[in-house]
Amino acid sequence: MSEKKKRKIEEGLAIFVFLLPGLFLFISILIAPIAVSVYRSMFDWNGFSEGTFIGFDNYIELFTNGSIKFVNSLKNSLILAFFSVFVQLPLALMLALILGRHETRKERTFLSIFFMPVLISTVVIGQLWLKIYNPDYGLLNRFLDAVHLENWKHVWVGDIKTALGSIIVPTVWQYVGYHMLLMYAGVKGVDLDLREAAMLDGATKWQVDRYVVIPIIKPILRVSVIFAVTGSLKTYDLVRILTEGGPFQSTEVPSTLLENMLFLRNRYGMGSTISVMLILLCFAFALLISAAFKERDE
Repeated sequence: MSEKKKRKIEEGLAIFVFLLPGLFLFISILIAPIAVSVYRSMFDWNGFSEGTFIGFDNYIELFTNGSIKFVNSLKNSLILAFFSVFVQLPLALMLALILGRHETRKERTFLSIFFMPVLISTVVIGQLWLKIYNPDYGLLNRFLDAVHLENWKHVWVGDIKTALGSIIVPTVWQYVGYHMLLMYAGVKGVDLDLREAAMLDGATKWQVDRYVVIPIIKPILRVSVIFAVTGSLKTYDLVRILTEGGPFQSTEVPSTLLENMLFLRNRYGMGSTISVMLILLCFAFALLISAAFKERDE
């Protein structure tokens, strides 16, 4: 064996040894739980007694049994994803572009203000918005009283027509700052010479943003879209605090349905099935979004 080949083998072994701890953590924390969930999803199991192997029956029942309402919960998550992508992200992008032009005084102050909701616990935010939506003393109904719109007063989280919207508003509000910060970092990384060259050619500030800045930060936009969609599919905290999936399961999402199956109905096999479907859906949407951005770039 030549000295060159021997050195390559030694380097490969060294790399493998250094990667081994990380690989072990990756398998034990991510791969192993997924494998266990897939295995448990094949059983009719109540979490205590011995389960009965039923193959893919849980997956079939998930989409055919109307009482489970998985399709409805998935629809609610997709509605939330729609508002996250088409309301939350444009707001975040607009703020990032304005703050990233090197013209705004006290940029860091504004960044801190907009990012603050991200730092606050979701439980605290849920309780805050519960107080805002309270039909008796809530800020929203009090405001409607003040502007003489008493007919618009509502039991916001207790009505099927407004309950889902009552979740969408705080969700969009909370994470605007998160995506703004990601995009702001990309905007600040755009070379000032490119901006100045476009301005010298007669471009307005918004044209510079549209034709120079946004194409450069497309990789960050792709990440933000993936985070917004997968985060909507996995959402749990605000739904659990504001509505608990009600009224009449009108705001149920897959994560709250999963909790319902595990702890209220003792259907651990079905709960594992929902968790596997969530993993597959998040992975599928991430691939689709990446492919869509790649096609646009080409």
